[in-house]
Amino acid sequence: SKYHFSEIRINRFFFLKQLSDLVGNILLLSKVNNQTISLKASTFRLDEQVRQSILALESKWEKKEIEFDIDLDEIEYTGYENLLSHVWLNLIDNAVKFSPQNGQIRIRLKQLDGSVTLSIWDNGLPIPEADIDRIFNKFYQGDNSHASEGNGLGLALVRKIVVAAHGTINVTSSEDAGTEFVVALPNSSSDS
Repeated sequence: SKYHFSEIRINRFFFLKQLSDLVGNILLLSKVNNQTISLKASTFRLDEQVRQSILALESKWEKKEIEFDIDLDEIEYTGYENLLSHVWLNLIDNAVKFSPQNGQIRIRLKQLDGSVTLSIWDNGLPIPEADIDRIFNKFYQGDNSHASEGNGLGLALVRKIVVAAHGTINVTSSEDAGTEFVVALPNSSSDS
């Protein structure tokens, strides 16, 4: 039937996109690990990059009717623009993915004393305490209900990129307080 073929086509497209994402992530992770990726720093507006990352995921957060609370300092940043874009997309995508319908996401970008901090908080289910230390491992997926939506490389890649940028990433998660990822990066390019 026509419906059956449409469904097969959609499933095939979904599979091919997942496969493409997996291969892309493996290649990027390999390049970052082996330091074969061109790490040319450029100066750009970090707040605009975060804003563009939020907009790039609009179809996903609109479906879930996510409420955003966003406060971004205007920040000129010198760093790895393309790689950092991957970090924000992954962290915001995860916040949307693990937020409930009508959930809340809070994003803060602040500059203080030569460093910038981006925090992304959501009110979704907490990351189990036993999983916190493993979520940055390659191919680790703690929540099997979302296994079809990822490949377990996203946070491993995020951590590698943040470390390559001489930064840190930390996560806190609890039933009462939600989940928050905090990325801190050095920034000497702005006096703001």
